[in-house]
Amino acid sequence: PSIDVVTSLYAASMRGVDVRILLPEKADHTTVWLASHSHADEMVARGVKIFRYTEGFLHQKVSLVDDDLASVGTVNFDNRSFRINFEITLWFTHQRTIEKIAAMLEKDFAGARQTGPDDLANRSYAFRVLAQGARLLSPIL
Repeated sequence: PSIDVVTSLYAASMRGVDVRILLPEKADHTTVWLASHSHADEMVARGVKIFRYTEGFLHQKVSLVDDDLASVGTVNFDNRSFRINFEITLWFTHQRTIEKIAAMLEKDFAGARQTGPDDLANRSYAFRVLAQGARLLSPIL
């Protein structure tokens, strides 16, 4: 994610907002997956909760804000989706729709493991080097 998005997440977390991000445990695109590991430790250190979905492959692009606003779409959490690709996201304010999305997310989070502040540090040296190398490519992923 861009520095603006990361800063917004950190600021929300520092205000006491429960900021949770659900990422796939299984790789779809190896470089993106590796880069996500290098970003996750910094986010966790700043109070953002990172979860890795372990119940299969996860490819959803969903957000829930204060149980009042929800989105479902194709936009990935990266610069390409925000600035280059032609993506679409629908935003919902209808309470029944939001409740269904919230229930789906709770089920998904139940099938995930929360990462700790040393998740990347507990990986092999080779994995850490690859993750940091992939992070260098983050602006164009």
